[in-house]
Amino acid sequence: MTASLTRHQPFVSFWLARIATTVALQMQAVAVSWQMYDLTGNPLDLGLVGLTQFIPAALFVLVAGHLADRHDRRLIVRTCQFVAGVAVATLAAGTAGHWLSRNAILAIVFVIGSARAFEATTMQTLLPAIVPLPMLARATAASSTATQLAVIAGPAVGGLIYAVNPILVYALCCALYLSASVLMSLIRIERAPATREPISFAVLFAGFKFIRHNPIILGAITLDLFAVVLGGATALLPVFARDVFNAGPSALGMLRASPGAGALIMALVMTRWPPRRHVGRTMFGAVAVFGAAILVFSQSRSLELSMAVLCVLGAADMVSVVIRMTIVQLETPDATRGRVSAVNSLFVQTSNQLGEFRAGLMASWFGAIPTVVIGGIGTLLVVAIGRKVFSELYRVDTFEPVRG
Repeated sequence: MTASLTRHQPFVSFWLARIATTVALQMQAVAVSWQMYDLTGNPLDLGLVGLTQFIPAALFVLVAGHLADRHDRRLIVRTCQFVAGVAVATLAAGTAGHWLSRNAILAIVFVIGSARAFEATTMQTLLPAIVPLPMLARATAASSTATQLAVIAGPAVGGLIYAVNPILVYALCCALYLSASVLMSLIRIERAPATREPISFAVLFAGFKFIRHNPIILGAITLDLFAVVLGGATALLPVFARDVFNAGPSALGMLRASPGAGALIMALVMTRWPPRRHVGRTMFGAVAVFGAAILVFSQSRSLELSMAVLCVLGAADMVSVVIRMTIVQLETPDATRGRVSAVNSLFVQTSNQLGEFRAGLMASWFGAIPTVVIGGIGTLLVVAIGRKVFSELYRVDTFEPVRG
């Protein structure tokens, strides 16, 4: 965070709250997956844990966006964090009492996933109401820094503590969720009362309608969606670690951490020096670098080189994410910001899931390396085609807020 952001107390509270919740989420994910596998020994149940978190996101994300446009966004986030804290406390109690079963874990994970669907959508809408608009790009980058710090540190810390006692992991997660809820209560927002439109399909799907008629937002979301769907290689990292590099789980951990490390470095850089000119071209360039990095990774036979390339990949992805998030927030009037952010969240989550499925399916047909090559080429083709289809996005020069 730059000095100006550090002195901005509402943003500091927001930033700390985001770190707390994301670290808790990452630690909880490690603990739940290990515990589930210990209980059942069935890898399919690990997939069910992910599916159980995806279902509420798909079911509730549009309702979450509608609520974010109608009600106090801080209250929604605080409530979700409190619910998640109680749910994790239930995991701790069940572990201590030895009554936690497979179905009980899935039920509790569903509750946490439901709370997460509302919290993640609403959190995206808070920044424009917390910081002045000229600071939004830097604030978005700094907020992304919080996420990347958590993505790198959370699993490692969770794994270490789980080795001591799984109850301690859940207890710490509970404390982090509740602390985040308290931090959110310290934020003061000046905003006009929201228009209380009666709920209807038209209101719920207003985010889709707005995006469809805004070529800049549509282009930013579509470019990111297809790049991740075609270029995602995370699901195949275990294959590369074992079969290409002849290494073990520690190598897999380093490979998975590398994109996060690159993203963190770039987020810190963009916090200090956000893009000010040629924003659209910069986004297309970042996605092109993302695709090129995938191609280099597919041909690498060195673990160290592959880690470095994945760092570059993560850094390029962070540039794209910061620009996309800033454009979505600035191009959207506050009255519909929650619903548009909900659609954005839905596409982001869907792209990650579809990208992993695509990679696994194609790898079963062609092998891991050809699949990654195809993904890299596909990403570069998306950039070339997107340059023509979404020319308005390409021509965006500076971040300019809309009125309303």
